[in-house]
Amino acid sequence: MKISNETKIGALTAIAITVLILGYNFLRGNDIFSREQLFYAIYSHVDGLNVSKPVLVNGFQIGRISNMRLQHSGKTVVEFKISKDYPIPENSVAKLISTDLLGNKAVEFELGNSAVFAENKDTLRSNVERSLAESVQPVQKKVETIIAKMDSLLTSVNTILNPGFANNFDRSFKSIANTLATLESTSKRVDGLVGTEGGKVGKILSNFESISTNLRNNNDRIARIVSNFDKLSDQAAKVNIQETLTNANKAVSDLQVAINKINNGKGSLGLLLNDDKMYNNLNNAAESLDKLIVDVKENPKRYISVDFSLIQIGGKGKKK
Repeated sequence: MKISNETKIGALTAIAITVLILGYNFLRGNDIFSREQLFYAIYSHVDGLNVSKPVLVNGFQIGRISNMRLQHSGKTVVEFKISKDYPIPENSVAKLISTDLLGNKAVEFELGNSAVFAENKDTLRSNVERSLAESVQPVQKKVETIIAKMDSLLTSVNTILNPGFANNFDRSFKSIANTLATLESTSKRVDGLVGTEGGKVGKILSNFESISTNLRNNNDRIARIVSNFDKLSDQAAKVNIQETLTNANKAVSDLQVAINKINNGKGSLGLLLNDDKMYNNLNNAAESLDKLIVDVKENPKRYISVDFSLIQIGGKGKKK
């Protein structure tokens, strides 16, 4: 039986479409010829993770990522297809790990120790491992700090190697050498002076020793003298303080007597403060005196009379 070309082309086209569909699903992690179980995990961020990335257990691949869905909360639900040949304990953790320095990610199952296994379409606990870049970041900061210090050190070395600095450095060493030579000469002179004047220095030290011996021998006498001076000063202070307190008490007593007299109406000040008649009389007198002064200013002729005496020059009589 001869098969027509159209039949051959149709069969090849169907086979090609089937292979294309199967290959696409395989690349997405969907193997339609195998029986697999589904698991889910929820992550806050999945940068570097894609569909068809492997699912590992201690580096051995047991499945693939088949789907990823973003939720309204911003978290991502990741679907795993795991072969039924590998039972997963229910307390296992789906850990998001880094596979290289470029940021590519994969999922590794940390198998738990539970005797109960997770069932199909269960949601496993999730965890995100620090990426290699994040792990290297503290080391990077330390390296940057070391590089900055090395740069500062090299700058200092360049400054030291500068000809001007070298000349100044040489001059500083010469100055230090001159200073040391001067100190050496001075020490020699001091040694010579001590050698020549050693007898005088010994006499001075002997005199100081004699004075200290006398002070030590008369220590009790000096202590008694100081004690006597202390007693005299205390007695003088006590006498002065007692006399001052006596005078103050007397002054207070006299002031109290005077205040009592004033309050009892004795004396001019007491009468002035306590007797209303005296105050009224003084007030009336002041008022009368004020009226008299006003009247004198208004009618001066009333109080002033002037006598004129005319004396005739050479005469014996007087006319008024």
